[in-house]
Amino acid sequence: MIRPILFTLLLGFGLAGHAADRITIPAGPFQMGCSPNDDWCEADEGPPGGIRVDVPTFAIDRNEVTVSEYRACVKSGKCHAPKTFQRNKYCNYDAPGRDQHPVNCIDWADAQRYCEVHGGRLPWEAEWEKAARGGKASRYPWGRQANCQHAILDEISPAPSPREPDGCYKDTTWPVGSRPASGRGLYDMAGNVGEWTGNWYARNALAALYAKGRLDAPEQGRQRVTRGGSWDENRPNLRVSFRNVKPPISGDAVYGSIGFRCASDLRD
Repeated sequence: MIRPILFTLLLGFGLAGHAADRITIPAGPFQMGCSPNDDWCEADEGPPGGIRVDVPTFAIDRNEVTVSEYRACVKSGKCHAPKTFQRNKYCNYDAPGRDQHPVNCIDWADAQRYCEVHGGRLPWEAEWEKAARGGKASRYPWGRQANCQHAILDEISPAPSPREPDGCYKDTTWPVGSRPASGRGLYDMAGNVGEWTGNWYARNALAALYAKGRLDAPEQGRQRVTRGGSWDENRPNLRVSFRNVKPPISGDAVYGSIGFRCASDLRD
């Protein structure tokens, strides 16, 4: 097994103290989409066992981008502030005690802008899934079952107690890295916040585009793909193959379940 190479990119770009801790994912193929024996798969996840997709070497953030990291970009004048805690109690920006929680309530373009400021971009959907799988073919990065020992999620709905089950009974996100890392050394690839990817959504993208090497396709669309599931979603949505979608601009909506991490190109 090839172990990912950990490296730290000190890409300040005028943001003092910012360090993007990224993991290198080596080039090579993987089986993308519906995991073997996963009876929760939806039609856009492809056939059982997945579809072979080749992915060049890339790097991806170890953690989801935090409120503290994103605020530094806003203070530098290079990023726009997302919706705040004053707008909605589920938004982490300006929420007391949530500086190390993932930034959420953020539109796609603002997430992409942050990544560009820090020498990267949002990960392509195929990159995201390859990183999340960590060389495994299981339903989740760690295996077939999921609960609050593995990820920040909607533990059980309806709740077995009077407490709200979202966010493992806290009804919010948790600080990044609150659960064990995946096999690649990545945290929160399932749960906490769903994550923007760089792709527009296409129902047949796995076979028609990604398997043919077009990892950045389609060129246009109406909704962007998000991956990983979130603190207020149940187990099926946290599967590594599950494809969620959202309009890139939230408008009057509040994207309290969506955040992001960045990726970057590397030479093989």
